[in-house]
Amino acid sequence: MTSHNRIKLTWISFLSYALTGALVIITGMVMGNIADYFGLPVSSMSNTFTFLNAGILISIFLNAWLMEIVPLKTQLRFGFILMILALAGLILGHSLALFSASMFVMGLVSGITMSIGTFLITHMYEGRQRGSRLLFTDSFFSMAGMIFPMLAAFLLARSLTWYWVYVCIGLIYVAIFLLTLGCQFPALGRHAAPEQQKAPKEKWGIGVLFLSIAALCYILGQLGFISWVPEYARQLGMNLNDAGRLVSNFWMSYMLGMWAFSVILRFFDLQRILTVLALLATLLMYGFITSSAPHLPWFILALGFCSSAIYTSIITLGSLQTRVASPKLVNFVLTCGTIGTMLTFVVTGPIVAHSGPQAALFTANGLYAVVFLMCLLLGFVSRHRQHASIVKQ
Repeated sequence: MTSHNRIKLTWISFLSYALTGALVIITGMVMGNIADYFGLPVSSMSNTFTFLNAGILISIFLNAWLMEIVPLKTQLRFGFILMILALAGLILGHSLALFSASMFVMGLVSGITMSIGTFLITHMYEGRQRGSRLLFTDSFFSMAGMIFPMLAAFLLARSLTWYWVYVCIGLIYVAIFLLTLGCQFPALGRHAAPEQQKAPKEKWGIGVLFLSIAALCYILGQLGFISWVPEYARQLGMNLNDAGRLVSNFWMSYMLGMWAFSVILRFFDLQRILTVLALLATLLMYGFITSSAPHLPWFILALGFCSSAIYTSIITLGSLQTRVASPKLVNFVLTCGTIGTMLTFVVTGPIVAHSGPQAALFTANGLYAVVFLMCLLLGFVSRHRQHASIVKQ
């Protein structure tokens, strides 16, 4: 593989995470405007976004097999067509059914692209370098989370229709499509070399189960927390811009933490530092929920930084439970995380309707505690140390 081709594949991975981050994180900022557009209460509108999350879940789950049947470049180019159709549905359609269908299609495109981006990084890099590269890739998720809430607040404050936010997100996929031109992708399944097709299969082990539970609880907790932070902040007397700034600060700190940990993780055992970070994130989230409005920015900045390496470390540790990370193993952990994405408003919507946004934040805090427990248990069964030593040899 040439250096130029590797760079293009790496940037496709970066942008795939930015696309998913923008689509998922922007929900909390535009939900109120979309609810007004369709004349629905916010708690009911939140359930509609389950179609977006369901699309992401289904595509990541199925792509574990599709990547071995349909070439990666073909998937990305077909995704470009689907993205255009979804955006046309949002702009031209005025029914809730068409909105839900467009959200589902955007979720499909996002999930396929993210699963491909994750596999490309795990395929091109090994050992601790894989973890640091995945962290830097995941920083584009948080970079989108920092930029697009501010962009949404800017557009909505000027009375522009909410769908222009999604048009801006669609430009990310235009860049992905352009990068596929003249780019060579790894061949999988029946398209791979004969010696790769005959490689022996390995058992995953119970560590993958612990990591999958941690991935589900972490994403459900994180998105359940950040999706209702704006509503919680408004209840404390903050305006829309201040609430949006809290979300942007979280993702800015998250992004900076990823850049920092992409270097730091090279010097520490991945499972041990993951356990410490999960504990710190749990305590900081509790501090945010129980503190007064003036202290919220400080707690959310610290929370974003300390939690930045958790999800990517979970994926990296999952890929290191076998000597060779297969697309199915990586996608299985991703799928479990995406189940958390799909359940975000299914779980938190009724909680908010019954007890308010603070109750949803406490639920997210409990889920972070489960992540800490799973990471602690992983230390007794993880295989990442022996496989990392094999890579070094």
